[in-house]
Amino acid sequence: MRTLPNILIAGTPGVGKSTLSQVVSEETGLEWLDVSQIAKENKCLEGYDSSYGSHILNEERLLDEIEDQMEEGGKIVDYHGCDFFPQRWFDIVFILRTDNTALYDRLVNRGYSGKKLEDNVQCEIFQTILDEAKESYAPEIVFELPSNTSSDMESNSEKITQWVQQYKEKASNSGMQM
Repeated sequence: MRTLPNILIAGTPGVGKSTLSQVVSEETGLEWLDVSQIAKENKCLEGYDSSYGSHILNEERLLDEIEDQMEEGGKIVDYHGCDFFPQRWFDIVFILRTDNTALYDRLVNRGYSGKKLEDNVQCEIFQTILDEAKESYAPEIVFELPSNTSSDMESNSEKITQWVQQYKEKASNSGMQM
């Protein structure tokens, strides 16, 4: 057991992962690792997919880049995919889910269109990220959270912050140094 937990917050683009990760980081003192930003800054990209209008992540290079940080603990990882991260890295996994109509509007406001818009909405409809998480991690650490409204965001932040506090207390009571 690490003295500080590692948390994965995943979900379809537009569900609020980055916003929630930033809030939880501020409330708990855990370090937020924005995978997309890390990939750009550390050249963990390999080409460009013109049909989606986005870069292609070199997953192995990214994993090598953040492995030491993950071993330290105390990290919040925010990314739309989850099945390539090692199971040992995370103490808990939260998958954000959003109503399809709200998600559609959010993605259109971000400039998504065509295949990129359609595929991301379908990904949410078919709960692709949730299924990936359930297949990739122990079921008892995977939790689905609604992310439709600002009230949902506040509730999710409170739940995760409470979980982190309980983790810290358990680690402290186990005789581990904080």
